[in-house]
Amino acid sequence: MTSPNDTENNLSVVILTYNRSDALFVVLYGLTHQNIKPQEVIITDDGSTVHHRLAIKQHLAEHDWPFKIKYIWHPDIGFTAARARNQGVINSSGDYIILLDGDCVPKEDFILQHLFLKRPGCFINGSRVLLNENLTKKVIEWPETIGLSSSYWLMQKIAGQANKWIPTVMRIPHQCRRGSAVFHWKGIRSCNFSLWREDFDKVNGFDETFVGWGHEDADFVWRLHKAGCRRINGFWATEVLHLWHKEASRDRESANVRRLQERMSDPNAGYVAKKGIREAGYDDCEIVYSK
Repeated sequence: MTSPNDTENNLSVVILTYNRSDALFVVLYGLTHQNIKPQEVIITDDGSTVHHRLAIKQHLAEHDWPFKIKYIWHPDIGFTAARARNQGVINSSGDYIILLDGDCVPKEDFILQHLFLKRPGCFINGSRVLLNENLTKKVIEWPETIGLSSSYWLMQKIAGQANKWIPTVMRIPHQCRRGSAVFHWKGIRSCNFSLWREDFDKVNGFDETFVGWGHEDADFVWRLHKAGCRRINGFWATEVLHLWHKEASRDRESANVRRLQERMSDPNAGYVAKKGIREAGYDDCEIVYSK
């Protein structure tokens, strides 16, 4: 297994955001306090309003970052997370990619744990701790909250403000992890996910025919499995703090489920996305900030 130090400078973090600039700032705070820093951070925006876009640009310009950072935006054409993630990865340069949502705050060993777990031909499926609305407001107002003691997080669990406690402070040794070649739906989290860039390219990235909320990540994982990659669960190692938000509309979920089930039942279906990074155009993509 490769040491984290061997690939430290070849790592890109791709963050998906949409109209949550305040949450994004806390995620960036968490990344600046990692005990192993990424080479670069790519923020990929699925069409945030002018207000959020300008707020993000100003925030990036006002800080000195311990990594290269780039902010990319495209117009709001609906929920197009697959397209936005592809857009982010295309603009990255790392050999290893961590996908992160802009409302999922990493603890200080987040990158370290992903690098400990990475193996050739495998991808890491991470996990999250759900925070309620009150605790989310506190974390946004005071980002230092994410580094508080285990007793603090125990009290949040007891008070019903977080759905988990132990995974925020305890880690299962990475030597105990085994890659699984069997696809299963449970716990797929593209909001906290990592893989080799060559495997991302091999399956042609996310399939942009999935629009609206839901299951573009399950399709991505199914195709990775079909391409011969194995899943390693990062539970009790890579947990992020998922900030509360209102649920997105799920009016397209059933159509996305049908699309995925049809592919899974088709013996001739391949592992390459029908509309992925090799077919989709990104001419409307704007690089808002880069340094």
